[in-house]
Amino acid sequence: MKLAFLIYSWFPHGGQQRDMMRLARECLDRGHEVIAYAMRWRGPRPEGLRIEPVEARGFGRLARYRNYTEQVRTALAAEPVDLVIGFNRMPLLDVYFAADSCFAEKARTQRGAYYRFTPRFRHFRAYEKAVFGDGSTTRALVLSERQRDEYVRHYPGCAGRLHVLPPGLSADRKISARDPETRRRCREELSLFGDEKLILQIGSGFRIKGVDRSLRAVASLPEPIAKNCRYLLVGAGRSAPVFALARKLGIRDRVRVLAGQDNVARLYQAADLLLHPAYSESAGHVLLEATVAGLPVLTTATCGYAPHILKAGSGQVCGEPFSQEELNGRLLEMLGQLDSAPWSENGLCYGQNGELYNMAEAAVDFLERQ
Repeated sequence: MKLAFLIYSWFPHGGQQRDMMRLARECLDRGHEVIAYAMRWRGPRPEGLRIEPVEARGFGRLARYRNYTEQVRTALAAEPVDLVIGFNRMPLLDVYFAADSCFAEKARTQRGAYYRFTPRFRHFRAYEKAVFGDGSTTRALVLSERQRDEYVRHYPGCAGRLHVLPPGLSADRKISARDPETRRRCREELSLFGDEKLILQIGSGFRIKGVDRSLRAVASLPEPIAKNCRYLLVGAGRSAPVFALARKLGIRDRVRVLAGQDNVARLYQAADLLLHPAYSESAGHVLLEATVAGLPVLTTATCGYAPHILKAGSGQVCGEPFSQEELNGRLLEMLGQLDSAPWSENGLCYGQNGELYNMAEAAVDFLERQ
């Protein structure tokens, strides 16, 4: 088959981007032709993947998105394909890979009433309706049952067009035991010594990942425990607001921010706990990556993969609606039980489940049936 992959921007450390690349490689391995249309591409260009840059212009992001849509429409008319697969919500799609949470749900729960009258709301709601609305025939690959329920809540007629995928961890994330030597070397590089506890958070887009919640939780720790804890944030985002809030909370000296990186597996070994109190997360691969690496997890129920944490017994999940006090209490409790609770061993055992690693295969199987 000849396939078109549509994505606004590709960069190495985004979850959406990694998923797209996994699907592209699986398609190429099966002999399919893949053309990727992108406004911006930063990072490696895999052999066999044809990348077509889209010079979308306009004043403001919304105008560029609309211009991208029209330019791709023209390109597809000139060079037809068998299937158009989108990794952002937009018109034109035969299949949408639902890397994002439901926009209508986020607008309802995370924005004020005024937001519904903004150009941004009108644009993204229209583009979401183009995928999930009653007049659409687009099929969607969703990442979790929670995500599926959100879309059906706002677009009841789409239920029959949604297909839930299994998780898509990379096979190299699976280990049988934590590596003390990797932990020692990485902690030395991070200037961590002795029994200092490293609280790790990984993810691009710091606001939606709940970094403010994490900082407040770290700041709430009693001084005897707090002085022995460090918080490390890794990902793409603006660090200035993070440091500003850390200073306001009096924990600037305990906070460090690193850019996104390929070898996060070392950080899972160096850390003592993964903290991920996201406001909204369609899946949350980092939760499963940490789990199968034997790193205890503290997250929120708004993450699509949060049920895996409970099923694995690899950490704790804050309930809904979110309470900062609950997060603070659970963080303190988990830090006090790291040496006795079975979270790490449970996660390593859960990681032996082969179904955690076959998302790309399942997705391409679906595409081949269309």
